[in-house]
Amino acid sequence: MTVRVEVRGAVHLLTIDRPEKRNAFDGPTTSALDTALNAFEDDDSAFVAVLTGAPRFFSAGTDVRAWAGEPTERGGPYGIAGRRMRKPLIAAVEGVAAGGGFEIALSATMIVASQSATFSFPEVGLGLVAECGGLFRGPRALPLNVARELLLTGDPLPARRAYELGLVNRLTDPGDAVEEALALAERIAARAPIAVRETLRAIESAYVADDEPGWAETALARDRARASADAVEGVAAFLEKRPARWTGR
Repeated sequence: MTVRVEVRGAVHLLTIDRPEKRNAFDGPTTSALDTALNAFEDDDSAFVAVLTGAPRFFSAGTDVRAWAGEPTERGGPYGIAGRRMRKPLIAAVEGVAAGGGFEIALSATMIVASQSATFSFPEVGLGLVAECGGLFRGPRALPLNVARELLLTGDPLPARRAYELGLVNRLTDPGDAVEEALALAERIAARAPIAVRETLRAIESAYVADDEPGWAETALARDRARASADAVEGVAAFLEKRPARWTGR
């Protein structure tokens, strides 16, 4: 399995485990994460989940050789990006959270990151766009101009800067993100579960705008980018490990 599940009382620890691909998502990994999250949400004894990657990366996003499969019914892209979580989910980030990996972290309720972590939207370097919520969740979670810079350059955002900007809730030493996230999860799990779920629901309703316009605009950008010659060239250049030759077509 490319997603391992460990039950620690009321806390589920979900670990993306495809290290040979830096935890990039193919179809089976999307399905596995969807299944793990469905089980967590449907288990009345599970109150909080922690999502991380093994052993040194969070996730490099989509495996551009295999691609990430179709969106799932309950979870959307990657089995999570279209999901409205009913219970708290904490992303524990070590190393790279790139592209879809960053978008997966943005889908979580909170983020704990080690100082080794970086966050990036590298899609423009492949002739693509951030297709799984980054175009609207990035500007929602970060100052607008910072989000614009990340989305338009593909440059990485170091974890310390992400913490200073409020994207990251807690910053740890390298290797300590999971334990810190589990400690935070235990603090939440010790509270009344119905009150926690209702608080989360109210926050999401009040402060998270309707995502439908964001998904519609993302689909338009995705279709136009994917139909371009630059997208074909960008992916080919990435796989061949050479500079892309852009034509603007």
